[in-house]
Amino acid sequence: MSEFLLANEPTVRLAVFLGVLVLMAIWEVAAPRRRIEIPRVIRWTNNLGVVIVDTVLVRLVYPIAAVGLALLAQQNGWGLFNLVTLPGWVAILVSIILFDLAIYLQHVFFHKVPYLWRLHRMHHADTGIDVTTGLRFHPLEILISMAIKFAVILVLGPPAVAVLLFEVILNGMAMFNHSNIKLPFALDRALRLIVVTPDMHRVHHSIDRVETDSNYGFNLPWWDRLFGTYIDQPEKGHDGMTIGFAGFRTQRDHWLDRMLIQPFSTPSKKDPKSIEAEASPDV
Repeated sequence: MSEFLLANEPTVRLAVFLGVLVLMAIWEVAAPRRRIEIPRVIRWTNNLGVVIVDTVLVRLVYPIAAVGLALLAQQNGWGLFNLVTLPGWVAILVSIILFDLAIYLQHVFFHKVPYLWRLHRMHHADTGIDVTTGLRFHPLEILISMAIKFAVILVLGPPAVAVLLFEVILNGMAMFNHSNIKLPFALDRALRLIVVTPDMHRVHHSIDRVETDSNYGFNLPWWDRLFGTYIDQPEKGHDGMTIGFAGFRTQRDHWLDRMLIQPFSTPSKKDPKSIEAEASPDV
């Protein structure tokens, strides 16, 4: 199975990406969790435009992909898992869990370091969180994230198939837990034991900074509970919370060119309380 996945990496990644994207998009259109004021055609085209810019830039800047680096590390004996002997499935499972912890810590880092937050706030400035928000990250943030991922690979020396599986899972889960869908309460509670659900992650996109600085997880929900960054529900409820960032809320702010220069732009000085008062209620 590992050999098949690695031999067909581009096909596997593309199939999962398109499959989850289409499934979540259909679900959102058929039964949206919240009403989104910015027209879907503007948000989706520009958010997906960011994906294209990110992909091209990564290919230009980095001569090797994460899976390729893992194979190189294996050939040269670099990293922890290339120095110790473990059953293959154990190395894969532990690698995926440690990668998820690294992504959690990276996410916290991007919130706490001011210059990194300026990059990451482009993701938070989406006023209508949905499946495409899970793909909306500034190109400079993506480049830094890749550098961190490469460092983790060199330290851990994970099996190449673990790197591929983690990237596929992370991409799919980011789209799932940003989706504008509503799960039955009982199902949401059960799923939160093992994965980050849309309702759990939606709290993280609140305009309230205390709630923004919570629920950092993308895949596993355990880290937030372990490190005390978990908030079960938004203070105003999912029907009353305001999503986004106070300084960038106009329709024009959702265009690709504005998103790319946003880290270097000054937010409007509008009072966040007035913004919350103007926010449209959920459906």
